[in-house]
Amino acid sequence: MYAIVEIAGRQTKVESGKFIYANKLSGNEGDAVEFANVLLTDDNGTVTLGAPFVSGVKVTGKILTPMVKGDKVIVFKKKRRKGYKKKNGHRQQFTKVLIESIG
Repeated sequence: MYAIVEIAGRQTKVESGKFIYANKLSGNEGDAVEFANVLLTDDNGTVTLGAPFVSGVKVTGKILTPMVKGDKVIVFKKKRRKGYKKKNGHRQQFTKVLIESIG
């Protein structure tokens, strides 16, 4: 069984027993989180599509690590023949969440 859930404005496919990296969520390690914005569920071929959300279905999980940094993204700007160069880096912060149940 899997579900498509909206977490912090992004749609994510989740399965019970697996973990995901979501945009940084508030909470500490071991805290329970609940996602109510379920867009689609699939239970062994039976697909339920919400309009916009599936009613009565929630996804619960547990925060494993409150902050994980993603890969570094380098932003480099240059204008030729003008002597203008600018280099900037960014690392996105994520939360590692273990999905416990869908239903």
